[in-house]
Amino acid sequence: MQRISSYLSSLVLVLALAACASPGQQAGEMEIRSGVIEQITAVELSTNHHAGVGAVIGGLTGVGLGSLIGAGTGRDVAMVAGAIGGALAGNEIQKKYDKPVPGQQIIVRTGSGVLVSVTQPLNPDLRPGQRVFIEGSGEGSRVVPR
Repeated sequence: MQRISSYLSSLVLVLALAACASPGQQAGEMEIRSGVIEQITAVELSTNHHAGVGAVIGGLTGVGLGSLIGAGTGRDVAMVAGAIGGALAGNEIQKKYDKPVPGQQIIVRTGSGVLVSVTQPLNPDLRPGQRVFIEGSGEGSRVVPR
């Protein structure tokens, strides 16, 4: 009975290790393709700032400052007023940083004839007809000069 249990444990271990191994890319590897730029179109990219973070940080700062004022009910009122005022101020400050950034949509014809579209921040070194590399895949891809 112990021998069968040992074999089953070994089988489960082998199956678990086989399931972890993937035939695709390994950690740290990056797919690189090459091609020629067919077209570049100017676009605006949304900022990478998270909405609402300014209001949350401002509100927390306001509560902290309000807690330093008075005692008892006066302190509670100061904390609520500080939270509201801080949230409004933090939201207004964040709006200054939420402006779109310039970018470009680049269409590249790979060596196999496939068209690949990549949208990325502006790179003034790229132009139509230029030979380039496409690094990565999916949303993490980017086009760089050869």
